[in-house]
Amino acid sequence: MTGNKRSIFYLYLVFNLFSFAQIRNQAYLSYIEQYYPLAVKQQKEHNIPASIVLAQGLLESGAGKSDFARQSNNHFGIKCNTDWKGDRIFHDDDEKGECFRKYDQVIDSYEDHASFLKNRPRYAFLFKLSPIDYEAWAHGLKKAGYATDPSYPFKLISIIEDYNLHRLDIGNYAATSMIRDNSSAYTASMGTIEAKSSHSVFRVNAVKFVISLDGDTYAKIAEEFNMDSERVCEYNEVDFKASLAVGIRVFIEQKKSKAPKECETHVVQEAESMYSISQDYAIKIENLYQLNKIPYTEGVSFGQILKLR
Repeated sequence: MTGNKRSIFYLYLVFNLFSFAQIRNQAYLSYIEQYYPLAVKQQKEHNIPASIVLAQGLLESGAGKSDFARQSNNHFGIKCNTDWKGDRIFHDDDEKGECFRKYDQVIDSYEDHASFLKNRPRYAFLFKLSPIDYEAWAHGLKKAGYATDPSYPFKLISIIEDYNLHRLDIGNYAATSMIRDNSSAYTASMGTIEAKSSHSVFRVNAVKFVISLDGDTYAKIAEEFNMDSERVCEYNEVDFKASLAVGIRVFIEQKKSKAPKECETHVVQEAESMYSISQDYAIKIENLYQLNKIPYTEGVSFGQILKLR
């Protein structure tokens, strides 16, 4: 493939990343558009999946918006280690005031990320994996000790699949047989620096939601995901003027009419309400009332068993 054709091919892929996205974090989209060429470069030169590179950059830097990333140009949370001779920045992570690498430009962070993985024996087994098997790479990074967060691989996979980043991997390498290393896992962590201003997307009952942060409103969350604020309030069955406390689940998709198959019933606990239960299982409150033949004027009592599907 010639240089011009390759550029057109990747631009086509990036267009498709966006065209398949109706509910997407705008900060993530901007980051992908800006930095995908660096991720593709790491894939071509070092056989690291571009999807993995981008997902790590997004997660570790909070889409480039965390204070840490802005001050250091460090998009991968790489700590100083004994062999680092460059600039440094200190940040609270697993421990207080840890030393992290500081770069002149973001591109230096991407280059050092590839070098860091290729030049450390504990990551060697990753390069025996298929360069298009992002799931194996995600779990392999956790196994090798890239981060201590047990959900780290699932966060990477979720980002890759939510934003179709795996499309950047397709067509560049033939699938190879996957060779998994059985060496013991490492516990040392490079750390995970996540932005406070952008939300991670989670799912319950296959419905996407975020957790509200300090200063959030339904309108702010709607704006972040390029949605109508009234639509977000509708999804969460709240009044348009409703306030939003920290740590509240906010759906950015329509809730379902019933719970997943593994959740047949729910035993009501203290302080729970029909609304809180509907949010826990991503069920529309109207359907929850109908399933249990409870009048809308009534609530639930402690120990009551509710049908969820």
